[in-house]
Amino acid sequence: MRSTRLEMALDQGAFAPPAGDILVLRPRAGDDLSALSRDRVVVETGFRPDHDHFTAKGYRTTGGPFGSAVICLPRAKAAALALIHQAMASVPAGAPVLLDGQKTDGIDPAIKACREAGFDMGESLSKAHGKAICLTAAPAPAGWAAPPRAVEGGFVTLPFCFSADGPDRGSALLAAVLPDRLPAHVADLGAGWGYLARAILSRPGVQHLDLVEAEAQALDCARQNVPDPRAAFHWADATAFKPKHMWDAVVMNPPFHTGREAEPDLGIAFIRTAHRYLAPSGTLWLVANRHLPYDRTLTTLFRQIEDIGGDATFRLTRAALPIRSR
Repeated sequence: MRSTRLEMALDQGAFAPPAGDILVLRPRAGDDLSALSRDRVVVETGFRPDHDHFTAKGYRTTGGPFGSAVICLPRAKAAALALIHQAMASVPAGAPVLLDGQKTDGIDPAIKACREAGFDMGESLSKAHGKAICLTAAPAPAGWAAPPRAVEGGFVTLPFCFSADGPDRGSALLAAVLPDRLPAHVADLGAGWGYLARAILSRPGVQHLDLVEAEAQALDCARQNVPDPRAAFHWADATAFKPKHMWDAVVMNPPFHTGREAEPDLGIAFIRTAHRYLAPSGTLWLVANRHLPYDRTLTTLFRQIEDIGGDATFRLTRAALPIRSR
């Protein structure tokens, strides 16, 4: 657990935050930051559920100047290097910056990259299947900043976007089977960087599209990728989102991971949001991995369920006419 390594680093003096706010980058909901002085901690994260979690616990999300930083390592290498670059640019030269992560999230390659970049580093502390190591702040390699990247189809992405290398197979399959015409009010739940949204808006009939996305970087990319006045962009947890108006259709490729293990309940929560806010005659267009147990939820919530294709990995489903309890 992150808290055990953080406590160890503080107790052993490996990480000694000087005066000033402590910038904590990308902690996840459930991370225990209580070893740090709450009134000095500023949490920065672009993932809305994590942002809401720490805000509810009373943590600030803006502040400074920063005297030190803690980096909660993400799994994607480009994202990890971008966070290190951000931390180094946010604190004075010579300030302590604690890099923390699980072995399964690539802490060892991150430490190696920092060593090769010439950072002054302390001894790594190992605990709870992860490591923490204190770096002395200095300019990071310019290439670590990870500017927007151009990908297939004329889209741009950033490191914290899902499928940042290009359109994922599931979304491509779903885009290909959308009907030639769609109704007026549509939602894309978990819209990512806008691949499905562009396909939706290419269909006649659409007057308004809600793009609901929890990752701020992905939504920023979607704003560039979908420059259409019919699009409304919402930085929100789709499982808790409440639209102003009911939807006639929902199109989605919902996530089913928050960590390494599959979490079908996350996708089920997306399906429930779609059901809750679809008009009585509304339709859900869904792509999901075939092994995910969504059938029971769909048959409980919709009168019509139709398998509309896919491949060996992905199933495409059309679910229509939401069932309302009386």
